[in-house]
Amino acid sequence: MLNPDHHLRPGSAGEVLSPYLHARAADFLRSLRHHTECGADTAGAEEATRGLRAAARRISGTLHTFRPLLDPAWADQLRAELAWLSGTLAAEHACTSRLVRLVDALGRLSGGTATVPAPRSGGSGSQAMAVGAARAGALLERQLTLARTRAHSAALQALGSSRFHAVADAVALLASEVPLGPAAAAPAREVLGPQAEAVERRLLDAVAALPMAPAVGGEQLDGPWHQVRLLLRLHRYAGEVRGAEPRLYEAGRALDRHRDAAEAATAAATAARTPRIAPATAYALGVLHADQRHDVEAARHAFQRAWRRTAVTT
Repeated sequence: MLNPDHHLRPGSAGEVLSPYLHARAADFLRSLRHHTECGADTAGAEEATRGLRAAARRISGTLHTFRPLLDPAWADQLRAELAWLSGTLAAEHACTSRLVRLVDALGRLSGGTATVPAPRSGGSGSQAMAVGAARAGALLERQLTLARTRAHSAALQALGSSRFHAVADAVALLASEVPLGPAAAAPAREVLGPQAEAVERRLLDAVAALPMAPAVGGEQLDGPWHQVRLLLRLHRYAGEVRGAEPRLYEAGRALDRHRDAAEAATAAATAARTPRIAPATAYALGVLHADQRHDVEAARHAFQRAWRRTAVTT
């Protein structure tokens, strides 16, 4: 096992699971209160939103892994609503970080600090990149700023909706009471471990099946890697419930980098399909797309190295 139950305290499964869910619900409510009090403090609101998302992910992941120990209808309903909320709140941050990543990469590629291929029409790749980079950056900024504005509006609308208030009420109840099922009365060592091990088996199988074809031009193979990232997150949250020693953080960071690079490459490709853009702009966006796909490849190798090191040590 990647996270053995050496530190799991005695007691029933419910007595171990409930305090964890109480604490994550308290984190959610604390972040919500912080968000409400921020007013015009943009940085504070962003920090509060990150806290809301982190708490929502942990609650949702725990409800997924340990569903057999809970009231299944309640767990499924709350999971669905938390997934909606987390996804809605994540969109604005994703647009912002994607734009920063792409603009930084354009600067590196056009500033002579990276090897740039020559365009098909001939000539210097560096010169063509310098000509197209500014316009490519402006195009990306327009597109991603518009997407970020829409995401911000959607997040504000969500936080003011009756749907969100129902979610907040459900989490507030979770802070004091967890709807447990009959199986939660069993000893923690007998039932928490098998539920967490089911997630671990899915993770191990998914890692073993990862496609290792070149990432450049292989966007259709990104899906299994994104799935491993989600399974690794579920595995980590299950370990938190059981009090296991944190592991696989380096592997998780590599998969975060993989996701960011893959989504940035998609944004560059989307911008390159904009009608009537200049050839130099399209060239710069093509180079940018290839650069991000190379970073996808590097992230995959970094994950494999981190995974092998963890497998050896455990």
